[in-house]
Amino acid sequence: MPSQLHEVLVALFHERPALAAELLTGALGVPVPEHREVRLESCELADVVPTEYRADAVVVLTDGDQPVLAVVIEIQLGRDRGKRWSWPVYLATLRSRLRCRVVLLVLCSTTTIAEWCAVPIDLGHPGWVLRPLVVGPDRVPIITEPSDAEQSPELAVLSAMAHGAEPAHGEKVLSALLAGLRSIDDEHLTRYHDLVLSALPAAARACLEDMMTAGTYEYMSDFVRRNVNQGRAEGKADAVLAVLAARGIAVTDDAKARITACTDLAQLDAWITRAVAIDSADELFD
Repeated sequence: MPSQLHEVLVALFHERPALAAELLTGALGVPVPEHREVRLESCELADVVPTEYRADAVVVLTDGDQPVLAVVIEIQLGRDRGKRWSWPVYLATLRSRLRCRVVLLVLCSTTTIAEWCAVPIDLGHPGWVLRPLVVGPDRVPIITEPSDAEQSPELAVLSAMAHGAEPAHGEKVLSALLAGLRSIDDEHLTRYHDLVLSALPAAARACLEDMMTAGTYEYMSDFVRRNVNQGRAEGKADAVLAVLAARGIAVTDDAKARITACTDLAQLDAWITRAVAIDSADELFD
């Protein structure tokens, strides 16, 4: 089952299909044809073979109604030998469907995985060798200009994940990221913020949080406070449930839902104190 990190990285391409072209040119130096639009294509790639073949994302560059390049996008967080058999199928199926050039773009979480994914796949026919286009952390473009981050917040997110902790330019990368996050809504802000934080070491996380509460990014202070309070509430709710569980007190689904939905820190503190002395979960709410 795909992890949350896998799903969020896939979502970056769904939110901004042009990210595929940006990585091809900016990270790998692969030229893309002239095009007017970039759109998503169905990820189902099993037109003939009954086995399920589904790419993480498929992006198509078009010139008018004519596809000029299709990009199969795969997110790899680990080694999967099965992909060395399925990737050629993805490309052949998509090429037949769209009648245009196709490439395979693989985004990897580590350099080691990137090196594994980049090994050429020999299909057996003379000269027919698939060489995946692989982007590991070291190939992600370093985004330090706020204007570039504002143009592509998703690319700025990848840049921050890969380079936000580097001594040479980490602070500039994180600053550019925050500039890019200005243009997106709270839902995406939360998702991208959490994604970057999960990838950064403690020192870089602290630096990012400090920058978000500084005067330059005052507009994000409310966001930070909301997230901090939410985290505290979740922690206190977990504490209530832990005390009840330790004392062998059964908790109904309704009671658990009420506890976990509470965001009043004072109320949660009161429940923690009460949970030590009560005999049933219902008494918690008396």
